[in-house]
Amino acid sequence: MEHMGWISLIPPIIAVVLAIITKNVIVSLFSGAFIGVLILMGGNPIKATTETIGNYFFPLAADSYNAAIIVLLFFIGGFVALMEKSGGGAALATNTIKFINTKAKAQISAWIGGIIIFFSDLGTPLIVGPVFEKIFDKAKISREKLAWIIDSTSSPVAVLVPFIGWGVYIMGLIQKEYEALNITTSEFTTLVQVIPFQFYAILAVAMVPLIALSKLDFGPMAKAERRVQTTGELYWPESKPLRRAENSEEGIKHQHAILIWLPLLVLLITLFSLLISYGFPFEPIPGNDFRVALSTAYLFAAISIMVLMIVYKVKKFGDIFNIYTTGMQKMVYVAATLILAWSLGKVMKEMGTAEFIVEAMDGNVPAFIIPAVLFLVGVLMSLASGTSWGTFAIMLPIAIPMAIALDAHLLVCIGAVLSGGIFGDHSSPISDTTILSSTGAGSDHIDHVKTQFPYAVLNASIALIGYIVAGITGSALTLILNFALLILAIFILSKVYKKKHGLSEGVGM
Repeated sequence: MEHMGWISLIPPIIAVVLAIITKNVIVSLFSGAFIGVLILMGGNPIKATTETIGNYFFPLAADSYNAAIIVLLFFIGGFVALMEKSGGGAALATNTIKFINTKAKAQISAWIGGIIIFFSDLGTPLIVGPVFEKIFDKAKISREKLAWIIDSTSSPVAVLVPFIGWGVYIMGLIQKEYEALNITTSEFTTLVQVIPFQFYAILAVAMVPLIALSKLDFGPMAKAERRVQTTGELYWPESKPLRRAENSEEGIKHQHAILIWLPLLVLLITLFSLLISYGFPFEPIPGNDFRVALSTAYLFAAISIMVLMIVYKVKKFGDIFNIYTTGMQKMVYVAATLILAWSLGKVMKEMGTAEFIVEAMDGNVPAFIIPAVLFLVGVLMSLASGTSWGTFAIMLPIAIPMAIALDAHLLVCIGAVLSGGIFGDHSSPISDTTILSSTGAGSDHIDHVKTQFPYAVLNASIALIGYIVAGITGSALTLILNFALLILAIFILSKVYKKKHGLSEGVGM
């Protein structure tokens, strides 16, 4: 296999190091791509600059597939902005309050609310958190618990939905590798098939109702729950709760739940009606047909929410349209990230980064352990950098060719990369979703990180076992083993905690 040896590792290493140092995906991806081109151009900085712009950025942005992805992202951005500003999310959550009369119901309701706001991972904390914080206070449930619940229903939920911005971004990365490897499988089909192998994200979401119904907390979270129940104090004496960021739904006089459920219904009906007309689920859907269907669905959904906002006099048409276009503008950052990710991937292909890694691992590392290795690398990278998207951009161009060349299970390897990236997005103290979860719940940020981290580590440990097993079997049924291990681990840890602290009852009862 042709490659440039260890030099081919320089671009991804630079991207990772800068992501950790700067916490900026744009800077890290651009630097990695540019340094790679600089090496390819023999160290000429002027030539490298013009080459990077003229032969990487421009062609990749103008490519018909890439352009379609970028246009689709704009449709999604406009729709999400309307949903966040409509007041529908807060109204829907508020309407459920009347049914909440137990601690378990309070936690399950917040969990359901987070899942309903699946279209916006960053919107979930700022919509669900402020609505439920007073309910949790009244039920004597800690703010740390609320922060954990809304954090567990933000990025872990978003990465499991293939037809929102997350899925579109990931499919864009997968398609480029498939194109280079002459793989004809649709990237949409692949992402759907990968869902059962996203062990960490699934465990993070599933853990919430399990803890809520069993009342089996452990570690710092159990201490926080005991504090609220025994003293009634919302915070530890040394805690400094984050000042709540401006809630996008505050200040709206007329809030109606129909403003969220009807547009989502229009979105889903339109999308799946078009997909079924293309033969879904019995035939693979070509990527272009999926993008057209998804763009159409988001356009119709946006039109429906605009009409509803006018009918219910939420805002005037001019303001509504400004919200829509502003949401589109926010997707420029995502589009730039994708173009830079594609550029870094192209540079690594030309330098033979994946080929070098495959050659180094061939015969030295058994194929079944590769998903576990990819997961661990993704965990460390995302935890240190706080970015899942940056982790995906660097790891997928390496993982997919590696899986094919070393005969590892491709779907398991992709799932391992996605799960590794989600771990950091979910639990890193510098992750935007972690910070917003502390903000939305009115919790001290460090307290949120400390109480959530043992839960995250438990899920990651079980996911690691799952990737070893799935690496051998390639079976999605490994997820059942993960669930069984999670239930067993929570039971044992809670028993140990209660014995250590001399408790006769489960915390939170």
